[in-house]
Amino acid sequence: MMTAYEKLKAVRSSSRPTAADYISRLFTDRVELSGDRRYGNDTAITAGIGFLDKAPVTYIAIEKGKDINSRMRNHFGCPQPEGYRKALRLMKEAEKFNRPVVCIVDTLGAYCGAEAEERGQGQAIAENILELTRLRTPTLSIVIGEGGSGGALALCTTDRVYMLENACYSVISPEGCASILWKDASRVSDAADALRITAQDMYKFGVAEKVFSETFADFDSMCRDIGRRMSSDIKALRSLSREKLLTERYNRFRKFGIYEEDGVTCGTAL
Repeated sequence: MMTAYEKLKAVRSSSRPTAADYISRLFTDRVELSGDRRYGNDTAITAGIGFLDKAPVTYIAIEKGKDINSRMRNHFGCPQPEGYRKALRLMKEAEKFNRPVVCIVDTLGAYCGAEAEERGQGQAIAENILELTRLRTPTLSIVIGEGGSGGALALCTTDRVYMLENACYSVISPEGCASILWKDASRVSDAADALRITAQDMYKFGVAEKVFSETFADFDSMCRDIGRRMSSDIKALRSLSREKLLTERYNRFRKFGIYEEDGVTCGTAL
């Protein structure tokens, strides 16, 4: 069995499929949409409209890039404020036309350069989280690699969250955690274990509703399985009234932090 740190190293492999590979297999008749209408277009987030099982959806994905040039252009999958604002613009458009939103997440975290901070990185992430909690249309997310900090949460505050079996979801990178807690970055493996970052941990905690096996040798079949689950959940969510949809989403996040120990309910709801 792989350790948490071994899983983290696996999802950072350059040979692993990126968001573009999933988009090309999950969605048909795609139209890519660009720009935040405020500053520019961040290629770290690719988004548009396509069909999932013959039903229109808005897709929003964090794309790391395929080679060194595209990875540098995309800041290795670390979006900037205009990327998150582009995502928010398309989420609100999807709400207007009653289209479900599907997010594909793979990021170490939001871009942390000075220029991103100057353009309001923290506010952009906070606005996305807030708006996702009250978006009046079904929302899904799948973490295909790393789900790092607020950079991932800005696209994961959704009705359903899925993860691949080696994917990781964490409030901070294990390297950053080890440096802060122990002043020793070499203890990254200990930090990964302590943080409980694996997909299996997230499923146990109720953060993720489904963990998909990684059958990259038959990637097309793997994507069909993911697409079928997404389509099924979207149909179930669309059967709810908008008020019921928002209530269930609210309750989903309110239960985080509650756990049982020796039959006693512990913790505090969010």
